[in-house]
Amino acid sequence: MKNYNTTREKLKYALQLNRTLAFVWRASPAAAVLSGILVFIQGLFPLAVLYLIKLIVDEADKAISSPGTGNVAWILTLVAIAAGISLLRTVCQHAADLANETLSMKVSDHIYDRLHRKSLDLDLEFYENPEYFDTLHRAQMEGPHRPAKIVNSLVNIGRDAVSLTAVGGLLLYFHWAVPLILLAAVIPGVLVKVKFSKEMYKWQIDRTGTQREASYLNWLITGYIHAKELRLFDLGEFFSRRFSGLRTLIRDESLQISKRKCIAGILAQLVSVAAMFGTLGFVVFRAVLGMITIGDLVMYYQAIQRGLGFFQNLLNGVSGLYEDNLFISYFYEFMDVEEKIKDPPAPARMPARIKSGFSVENVDFTYPLAGRKTLENINFTIEPGEIIALVGENGAGKSTLAKLLCRLYDPQAGSIAIDGTDIRNFRLNDLRKKIGVMFQDYARYHFTARKNIWLGNIEVDADSEKIRDSARKADAHEFIEKLPEGYDTTLGKMFENGMELSVGQWQKIALARAFMRDSELVILDEPASSMDADSEYEVFKNFRKLLSGRSAVLVSHRFSTVKMADKVIVLENGRICEQGSHRRLLEKNGAYARWFEKQSMVAGGKAIFPL
Repeated sequence: MKNYNTTREKLKYALQLNRTLAFVWRASPAAAVLSGILVFIQGLFPLAVLYLIKLIVDEADKAISSPGTGNVAWILTLVAIAAGISLLRTVCQHAADLANETLSMKVSDHIYDRLHRKSLDLDLEFYENPEYFDTLHRAQMEGPHRPAKIVNSLVNIGRDAVSLTAVGGLLLYFHWAVPLILLAAVIPGVLVKVKFSKEMYKWQIDRTGTQREASYLNWLITGYIHAKELRLFDLGEFFSRRFSGLRTLIRDESLQISKRKCIAGILAQLVSVAAMFGTLGFVVFRAVLGMITIGDLVMYYQAIQRGLGFFQNLLNGVSGLYEDNLFISYFYEFMDVEEKIKDPPAPARMPARIKSGFSVENVDFTYPLAGRKTLENINFTIEPGEIIALVGENGAGKSTLAKLLCRLYDPQAGSIAIDGTDIRNFRLNDLRKKIGVMFQDYARYHFTARKNIWLGNIEVDADSEKIRDSARKADAHEFIEKLPEGYDTTLGKMFENGMELSVGQWQKIALARAFMRDSELVILDEPASSMDADSEYEVFKNFRKLLSGRSAVLVSHRFSTVKMADKVIVLENGRICEQGSHRRLLEKNGAYARWFEKQSMVAGGKAIFPL
């Protein structure tokens, strides 16, 4: 069983390395080829330099010991050749560094691109799962820089392998045992590195949650979003102490591993030192016996030094490659997460115009890790041009139903269809072009006001008049015009000269973004929750005209918004308990009527619907 696991581990390692090499090649084939050529050339320099030193020393020794016999011109020629090789080596080194840096940066950018694409492709349900965030955190932490390290390791391994082959051949010519002794000397250090790489890899998996919590606390303390509450409730010191405690725990455990690795490394190095000076003594002994020249002594001494260095670099490079390949598995673990919400193999053709509308039939939905169904046996239709209002207590499933209509989730049972075709049969992009959405947790982009609205439909020109039309529909045009640079004013305080908006103004910007699409269904989740009564009135007084025959789903707590709907669907504990027009539901005197009556009493008849 142990052998089976070891074989499986080796196979996984080889496959991951092959996958990483494919990433490197796709990032920049030209830089990869250039690096390979320069690596080979660089690997030959050490042998050439060693042999030139031997020739120079032997000629100098001859000239010193027997004056008049040495060829000074030849010695100077050898020195000039050595200088030329040294200069060429420097040029190659700088060229190789530039090629490696280019390759590393392109690989890192390629990895970021893949991380971003994968993050955008993954289902929304992954954001409900802490394990997903652990996987994402590890991928973000290791993914961008590990492939670059692997590139550098491969470059160094290639260069050292060529150099070692050349120098090793020279040492083998001197005596067959020398290369074997040097190899044995570096193995303990490699084993130490591999052992502690595995230990650190396991520790990082065990401590991912702790590291994420520390990162979260750092974001809370230093960010803008929570700055007011941290000061008002005096939470800064509390969060800071918690952060320090977590960082101390992480630091202490990490340093314990590093200390043990340091001690083991020192012991392994003792073996290396003994081997080097033992072989040096052997070379000196043969020189004393007259078996080799002074030039040979110098050449073999440096060959032993460099050979040991090449052995160490090569095996450390291999063990480093093993470590990097081990840690990049975090990235592949994230990349291999399989999304469920994706395009069908043979997508159905989306109708140019929706004719019969949306139908929701027998839909059940449960969130991952949830103990009960969020929605159960949901049935209703949305006809073209019809306005639907979803109401119910918090947690009744209103926003979830809106997300299902956009296919951010798929139901576990039942179906949602457009003109009789299940939306799962359409291409995702085609489906979502039919829907304009503003959720209650809308985004606040720290871009210009123009770009904030344009992001609702980036297929139109960035200077399109449609941006202003959408702002007018959302009652945002007037306040945008009063900003210092009008539509070109940067919103938010993250960047220079940014202007912060009120919550209600941000909501109008988000609503304008939803109006940017020529969609046939508009979903507005709490579209006026942060607006004052006057703003709400301005937005919705011509709501049907704004929709221009499009269907709408309104999720709202405000009666003034709900009563304009053609049909009100009342959700209770994930089930539809009532549906009908506002007037009919009041006449029915059920749950809807009771909620309306309670709110009318609280709001003095103005009825902000608190569901």
